[in-house]
Amino acid sequence: MSKISRREFLGKSAIGIGSAVLVSQIPYNLYADELSERVKMPVGFQVWTVKDMLVKDFPGTLKMMAGLGYQCVEMCSPPGYESSGFGPLIKLKGKEMKQIINDAGLTFESTHYGMDELRNHLDERIQFALDSGQKQMILSSFGLPEKATMSDWIKSADELNQMGIKTKKAGIQLGYHNHHMEFAKIDGNIIYDALMNQFDPEFIKMQFQVAVISIGYKASDYFKKYPGRFISAHLADWSETEKKSVPVGKGIVDWKEFFASIKTGGVKNIFVEMDFETFKDSATYIHTL
Repeated sequence: MSKISRREFLGKSAIGIGSAVLVSQIPYNLYADELSERVKMPVGFQVWTVKDMLVKDFPGTLKMMAGLGYQCVEMCSPPGYESSGFGPLIKLKGKEMKQIINDAGLTFESTHYGMDELRNHLDERIQFALDSGQKQMILSSFGLPEKATMSDWIKSADELNQMGIKTKKAGIQLGYHNHHMEFAKIDGNIIYDALMNQFDPEFIKMQFQVAVISIGYKASDYFKKYPGRFISAHLADWSETEKKSVPVGKGIVDWKEFFASIKTGGVKNIFVEMDFETFKDSATYIHTL
């Protein structure tokens, strides 16, 4: 697989919307109870799309995001994302990073890691998570080549299972973040479903990328299909008419249905991840729920 930026994944064009349970089919009392309970979780953001600002002024950017209505943050591992621009943050120890984040009025819930750093520096990354008070470590990608076989995907899933055993012993939940590529088919089978069959539910939880709505897959469908298998979600919305990402609440995602289903999925955290200009409106909309 050729390297593709996370922003390119978010910008894939739509090919239709997958079938889903209509909101009107959800009993009102269940729908209302779950919605009122679950939307109270902190509104978070992923730092990838503000990385340039972040590395120039780490405390100031975090305070700016808190001012837009965000309450928690998901980082990218500075050593693992050094080539993507996060190198200046490597100097920060776990406790130092946590203190700066907390001083900005945010909680530090989760970090994204690359496969190579987990494979070669797992103990060090676990210690970073522990020092910074995190309970979640998320693998952003296996980094497999474009022509990877299903066997390659399964082998990588098995490797992650073993890493998950080790993080679990340290009190940290390991997770896997999808992009659009996991919804491709190999020999008629969707890669994502094959991974769900291979991951050990105890050691690997999923972080669902809602942006795959642009290629026809709904988060709520997967939360119901695989109850309890998710730990977090990346929030994004999509305009079918404009063929681009739009702020949460201004696209085709049924957010009331989404929030009514996340308890079933097991979701503990939500992180908006889109271009910077969408952040303010997205936070405002989520808070109105």
